[in-house]
Amino acid sequence: MTYLGLALIVLALAAVFCALTYRGPWPHIGLLALVLVVLTAVFDNVMIAADLFGYADEHTVGVRVGLAPIEDFAWPLVAAMVVPGLWSLAARADLRRRDGRTGRGADDTS
Repeated sequence: MTYLGLALIVLALAAVFCALTYRGPWPHIGLLALVLVVLTAVFDNVMIAADLFGYADEHTVGVRVGLAPIEDFAWPLVAAMVVPGLWSLAARADLRRRDGRTGRGADDTS
């Protein structure tokens, strides 16, 4: 499997997860994605230039941003969708717990 194939599968799963779970303003997802992509462009290039890791050319499509293959930019997009979705789930679980909708008492720690 190529890096692009794996990235597309994970991106699709992250998009579905985010659509089902995220309850915040959608422009925040775009801003977060932009920040993470810029940070990835900077730091991946630094790490690849320092020879900390590399990518086999036969597994990439050949498009690069500096030294970083374009496939590597899928992961900050995944993070920009999954983390807010998890945050929304945690916030809803906390609200249910605080409202006593879990069936347990507020001071029950078991």
